[in-house]
Amino acid sequence: MTTNVGERQESPDGSRPPTRRLDGQGAIVTGGARGIGLGIAQRLSKEGCRVVLWDRSFEAFDAAAAGFSPASLQIVNVADYGQVEQAFAASEQALGTIDILVNNAGINGPVAPTWEYPLEAWDRVLAVDLTGVFYCCRAVVPHLRARGYGRIVNVASIAGKEGNQGIAAYAAAKAGVIGFTKSLARELVDSGVLVNAIAPVLTETDLFREMTPEHIALARSRIPMGRTLQVPEVAAMVAWIASPECSFSTGFVFDLSGGRATY
Repeated sequence: MTTNVGERQESPDGSRPPTRRLDGQGAIVTGGARGIGLGIAQRLSKEGCRVVLWDRSFEAFDAAAAGFSPASLQIVNVADYGQVEQAFAASEQALGTIDILVNNAGINGPVAPTWEYPLEAWDRVLAVDLTGVFYCCRAVVPHLRARGYGRIVNVASIAGKEGNQGIAAYAAAKAGVIGFTKSLARELVDSGVLVNAIAPVLTETDLFREMTPEHIALARSRIPMGRTLQVPEVAAMVAWIASPECSFSTGFVFDLSGGRATY
C-alpha cells in the first residue's frame, strides 16, 4: 500500500499510532532543559526528530524522566554570540543537518512599574529575550539557506501584542521578537526557510515561582477560557509549525490565547 507523506496509518487493532512527521529531521530547542522548551523537545522527539537542547544549565534535566535522549546538550547563554556560535558548531556536528530552530529561551524579569524598573534587569531581559533570538537566527540561518529548507519558530507572548503593566521589559522584548520574526520571514521568503512565532498567554511552568500571586491572578483573569495554557498544547502547535505540513505560512504569529486575542 502506498502512503503519502504525513498520512496516518491504522494499526492492526484499529488505533492510530502517533504521527511521525519529522522522521530524520534535526532540531535545536533553546531553553530546552525545562518548562515549555522541554515540552516542545519531547513532542518533536516523539514525532521522529533528533533534538539538541541548549540551556544555561542541565542540573534539573533527567533524560529518563523526559522520555527521550537528546542528541546533545549544550550549555549556552544565548545573549553571548560567541557561545551561540560554539553551540551551533557542536550541534551541527551532533546532528549532521539541522532543519528546525525553536527559539524558546527567555526570562521574565522582575515585576515593577517602569519608573522603578531596575536598569540592569531591563538590559538583561532584552539581551536574553530579544537579542538572543537574533543571535541564534544569525548563527543558524546560513545553514538552513544553504540546504534550501528550514523551519524557525520563535516563542513570543501575548504580552508582546498587548503590553502588560509591571513587565515592560518582557513585553517590549516579545514585541521585538514579533517584529523580528516578520522581518526575517520576508528576507527568507524565497529560500524554503519559513519563520513564524507563537504568542502564548500565561502557561503553567516552574517560572510561576518568578511571578507574584497578584500577577498570576491578573493574567489568568484575562483568559476567556478561564484557565492557564498547558505545555503540551504549546508543544502541539509548535510541532505543526515546524513540520513540512506548514508550507504556506511565514511571518505569522500563532496565538495560544484561550480566546483572548482579538488580532
